[in-house]
Amino acid sequence: MTAITQSVDLDRRGRVAVLTVNNPPVNALSQHVRQGLRDGVKQAIADAGVGAIVITCAGRTFIAGADITEFGKPPREPGLHEVLELIEGSPKPVVAAVHGTALGGGLEVTLACHYRVGVKDARFGLPEVKLGLLPGAGGTQRLPRVVGVDKALQMMVSGDPIRADEALKHGLIDEIVEGELTAAGVAFAEKVLKDNRPLRKIRDLTEKVTAARGKPEVFAEFRKSVARQTRGFRAPENIIKAVEAAVNLPFDAGIKRERELFAELLTSPESKAQRYFFFAEREAAKIPDVPGDTPAKDIKKAAVIGAGTMGGGIAMNFANAGIPVTVVEVAKDALDRGLGIVRKNYEATASRGRLTMADVEKRMGLITGTTDFDAIKDADIVIEAVFEEMPIKKEVFAKLDGIAKPDAVLATNTSTLDVNEIASATKRTESVIGMHFFSPANAIATAMTVGRRIAKVPVLVGVCYGFVGNRMLHQRGLQAEKLILEGALPHQVDKVLTNFGFPMGPFAMGDLAGLDVGWRIRKGRGTKSPVADRICELGRFGQKTGLGYFKYEKGDRTPIPDPEVEKIIVDVATDQGITRRHITDEEILQRLLYPMVNEGAKILDEKVAIRASDIDVIWVYGYGWPVYRGGPMFWADQIGLKAVRDKMAELQKATGDAFWTPAPLLKRLADEGKGFTSS
Repeated sequence: MTAITQSVDLDRRGRVAVLTVNNPPVNALSQHVRQGLRDGVKQAIADAGVGAIVITCAGRTFIAGADITEFGKPPREPGLHEVLELIEGSPKPVVAAVHGTALGGGLEVTLACHYRVGVKDARFGLPEVKLGLLPGAGGTQRLPRVVGVDKALQMMVSGDPIRADEALKHGLIDEIVEGELTAAGVAFAEKVLKDNRPLRKIRDLTEKVTAARGKPEVFAEFRKSVARQTRGFRAPENIIKAVEAAVNLPFDAGIKRERELFAELLTSPESKAQRYFFFAEREAAKIPDVPGDTPAKDIKKAAVIGAGTMGGGIAMNFANAGIPVTVVEVAKDALDRGLGIVRKNYEATASRGRLTMADVEKRMGLITGTTDFDAIKDADIVIEAVFEEMPIKKEVFAKLDGIAKPDAVLATNTSTLDVNEIASATKRTESVIGMHFFSPANAIATAMTVGRRIAKVPVLVGVCYGFVGNRMLHQRGLQAEKLILEGALPHQVDKVLTNFGFPMGPFAMGDLAGLDVGWRIRKGRGTKSPVADRICELGRFGQKTGLGYFKYEKGDRTPIPDPEVEKIIVDVATDQGITRRHITDEEILQRLLYPMVNEGAKILDEKVAIRASDIDVIWVYGYGWPVYRGGPMFWADQIGLKAVRDKMAELQKATGDAFWTPAPLLKRLADEGKGFTSS
């Protein structure tokens, strides 16, 4: 075996040369990998004793993409295009042998090979769209030539990988192999040589792209089908344009067009935000005072207290991950109703083809409902999801303390209440997860690990009212209510935020969550929200009652403006002596989002959040902030903190309201010309 570079080795197995990439953890296409592939292929071509070449990878996966840390830096030779042209132009057949995932540039490497084989659990995809990019090394030109235009568009615009059986069905791979992969790849290469098979260059395949030539309706229909989920993103449209080039232009001209479209995206604000978020999500898993080798408890059984909307959803997450979960409710009818909704949700997913009915039964079989609190005694983790009232929470935790096994992690699903106070109801405050300075490292490690296991993105934050997300949301809510009293209407406020990229605005979101939830919290805290309180007093709790800030037709979640709510708003404004006026969309956006940024600055200053990027992860995953805008703190950096500070100071002067006082950290960073995510 010969080391070509630090990450690529060349070996001979009979007349087959084997190039093995070993660049942990995911064999990214770093410069030394590209160089190793180029030099290794050249050596194999020059070796008269070599008849074919196999490209494979060590470790847990095939090449899982480009080295994203090289983005935005001066290019280093060789470029991936050069490497792929060399592979595709090899006079000797090149076979890619795939395990794990062949993603992004990794799949583009396989597409430059003449043949592809994979193990049955391999996955294949081009996820560049999730970074605001398109496959930039021929992926948009080669993939349609193999799998057809429709499948290529679907794969690249969604960014989701496909399984080996689907890849085989669509011609993306030539064979699913068993046994030791390198040996299987060599055996396939030997078969290619024995059968004297031709060098199958994807660039020369035209049948599947010419089938769509002269049919612009193919692309028009696809654009229409993805319009809703791609709204606000730039990359999907450039991907579609690149595939149009694959259909209508010769291969080399299509490659040129792909490069142009890639370059547009690389410098776009959307891609910059999405690439920032890619790293922010990974950074959130790093807890400064919890060592990486801290042992996490193995969660074999879980329990959830409460079978309401949140409790049922939490139980589903455990079942989805194959973890048995017991759901405890105080009343049998509430339990049956909650589990009935869980089943209905699973069956709805199955009706859309995302699960089989066998999957539904398997997952329901992992969920056990009971009214017996003692059923939680063997759970490794217990999650409380009861009413958002401190006395109830403390009563539940006191009860859990006496039943749960000593090493169980006790977690609260509270969205606003003080976790320290909740934990005080137990004799094991160290096992109640909420804040890193009083939870031991293993409790935090367990919570973070189980979060990832149930397909969530966990972020550790400190204890304060509303924590991070709801604390910032509260500031937005205060302004949303002021805006409708001063002259805006709920549908206008909501439209400004949906135009910004949110899936819904504050009033539609309140209707979805249930206005009675906030009403109950306000009563507990002795606070008021004049418009919301009047709406709730009329029994208008949102979608659950068909009436809230908006009205809803039966079976339809579309919010419809309601003149009755407009009258309530005008009446409250009149009672408060407010003269209503026209309010611009720009004013609405600034008054909704700048207070969130300001509160985020306070949260950072108070060390409630570890990093500004953690706040952004919470808002993208938890509250629907558009990922192509990076998160509230990143977004503020792009506007410029000086502009945010100055606007807040202007509003403070105009209104005399201390609400608009810029946070000390915001002022300091603005003065220094720094940002939250770069300071």
